[in-house]
Amino acid sequence: MTPTLQLRVAEAQELNPMIRRFVLRADDGRALPGFSAGAHIRIQVELPDGSKDWRHYSLINFATERNATNAPTEYVIAVRREDTGRGGSRFMHERLQQGDAVTIELPKNDFPLHTGPGGTVLVAGGIGITPLASMAARRRAEGEPVRLHYAGRSRDLMAFLPELQALLGEDLRVHADAEAGGPLDIDALLDAVPAGDRLYVCGPKVMLDAVLARTEAHGWEHDRVHFELFTEPVVEAGDQAFEVELAQSGRRFTVPANQSILDCLIEHGCDPMFDCKRGECGVCTTPVLEGEIDHRDYVLSAREKAEGNVMQICISRAKGARLVLDI
Repeated sequence: MTPTLQLRVAEAQELNPMIRRFVLRADDGRALPGFSAGAHIRIQVELPDGSKDWRHYSLINFATERNATNAPTEYVIAVRREDTGRGGSRFMHERLQQGDAVTIELPKNDFPLHTGPGGTVLVAGGIGITPLASMAARRRAEGEPVRLHYAGRSRDLMAFLPELQALLGEDLRVHADAEAGGPLDIDALLDAVPAGDRLYVCGPKVMLDAVLARTEAHGWEHDRVHFELFTEPVVEAGDQAFEVELAQSGRRFTVPANQSILDCLIEHGCDPMFDCKRGECGVCTTPVLEGEIDHRDYVLSAREKAEGNVMQICISRAKGARLVLDI
């Protein structure tokens, strides 16, 4: 069973109409488990139907002392409101208040920052700034080169600009679509990255897809590019319901157009392994015996997707009317 902590909301602050910042502390002020740059915690939320679920939020740190996150007395997170989501962010924005108790899982890092010498280029889109802020602070603490490109629709919707400016100075590049007249120029950004520097990207799917496509086109090695997706799976045009059969039990379920296979199985009392629910971590990899897969993950290689033997059930779907899974 995953260990949990009971913490209290010490501060809840609206940074702008879309983003709310939370400071979480223990009631007795004791030190909390340490974390590394890129780590997240999972918080238990209540959905509109009264059910409980978990949402993960990156831990934010701007301190440049080398031991700043070894035994912190507080966790800081920021939550973007998603009105079209399943209700977790609305709970965090509308119902969670200063003084409330929360249940969290201990920090975990699926987006680790490399250690040692070498330059680092960070690319953030919107609320994707949260893990990258901690990475920027860590690189500063280590005295290593770091540059942050922070993109958003407009400056008034971009969180932590004063803190980032104080931390990075001229190594911060801010791109506001409203000022520039369009999205961030990925090709120009990549052309300016020194050879050998590592790239860390966090933001919405459209940004991540664009960066991964352009790094591939530029011939970058895969191990130079690290990423985390900051969005929940969305219903895409043409998505339809389909049937999924579990070969080991013979049970069959209909997966609606607006639900993932993973969530459908959980709803019907199954207990599949999973973690990120965004097609990044690979924990929910599932063998497929029959059916054509609509791959939407960032885990499988092009060859693995073409072979069609496995899928990430948290995000990928069926292209046809039926899938048979070897579970």
